[in-house]
Amino acid sequence: MVSICASGRFEPVPGPAYDARATKLFAPIPRPPKFICVGLNYRDHAAEAKMEIPAVPTIFNKFTNVVIGPGQPIVLPKVSTKPDYEAEFAFVIGRGGRYIPAASAMEHVFGYTIVNDVSARDFQGASTQWLMGKTFDTFGPMGPWIVTRDEIADPHALEISLEIGGEILQKSNTRELIFKTPELIEYISQVVTLEPGDVVATGTPSGVGFARRPRRWLKPGEEVIVRIEGIGELRNPVVAEAAS
Repeated sequence: MVSICASGRFEPVPGPAYDARATKLFAPIPRPPKFICVGLNYRDHAAEAKMEIPAVPTIFNKFTNVVIGPGQPIVLPKVSTKPDYEAEFAFVIGRGGRYIPAASAMEHVFGYTIVNDVSARDFQGASTQWLMGKTFDTFGPMGPWIVTRDEIADPHALEISLEIGGEILQKSNTRELIFKTPELIEYISQVVTLEPGDVVATGTPSGVGFARRPRRWLKPGEEVIVRIEGIGELRNPVVAEAAS
């Protein structure tokens, strides 16, 4: 269990223990105050997308309606023909602030979780703004839990992968991040006050569907498994949107 204490920190509090195998888990933060995302933040992904290494972080957001928990279905919208997957390491803000220097930024991190930044590439590529392709309902699987900062010695040395149907489609390490957690916190907090519970998804490595030849889109009946070392795995089935 977690709570926001008087100091504004997002902190763990004692609570009962449950058997995770017999418990239905929801997203650890079902409606984060802000769901911030970073684009083109792995060197290998920038290379496969044939884009230059960015000089500053590419920041966009997803609306909070996208968030679903482990085991909940990713619903493929009937208006999109190019639904894609993106395994992402995410950090959760524990103590908010503005103009947070990189040197002390980790003091503002509560912990880490997994995000699948599901994307409709046809909508994403229809304009220079990515939001509409990123924010369909259910396009933000998150979980299965938050691992607190003290439990991971180095968040920038974690294996990350994505698997569908027994095939590993993405495999990298968070050491390949171009902009790491302290730099992202410093950059984002120059513009907006970070709040306890804000989630920042730090970008995806290479292997996404749109960059493959032939392209590889999500299909109903599949299960997407995102794994990050030290955090666990996030599993979500894929279904088609019901006909109206």
